[in-house]
Amino acid sequence: MFYAWLHVIALIVYLGAISGLSFILLPSVAALETQEAKLRLLTRGLKLYSPMQVGALGIVLFTGAFQLTELKALYRDAFVEQIAYTLGIKLVFAFFLIMVSVYQSLGVGHRFVRRQESGEAASANELAALIRRLNNSSAVILVLALITLWLGLRLRA
Repeated sequence: MFYAWLHVIALIVYLGAISGLSFILLPSVAALETQEAKLRLLTRGLKLYSPMQVGALGIVLFTGAFQLTELKALYRDAFVEQIAYTLGIKLVFAFFLIMVSVYQSLGVGHRFVRRQESGEAASANELAALIRRLNNSSAVILVLALITLWLGLRLRA
């Protein structure tokens, strides 16, 4: 029961972080007028966002695995016939969700923050490309997360 609640709370934090990035941080950056202000806000936002996203996703992943162990014990021999197909599909979507999420957080966000902290300047074109990559990956993450969530709910039904 503890893992189920922790799983739900971490999932809410994860989806909130993704939504916050897409619907709060990136539009706020776009609303600023100067390049320096945009870079500063995006750097500060991603410094908070990236660890929260990766941490929450890790908790979701591990608590989901713990619950799967309980589910296997509950179903015993009927596990394969009752939920293995849905679980297999869910795990494929979860794999892609993890890959895109790690790409966004570490490959795009963390790399940008490190460059900014080291004093490298980013041009307007580089900033626009970064924001475009963050928006695109957020959209993919939200779709994958909703599909994975739906499949997870089907496992419990």
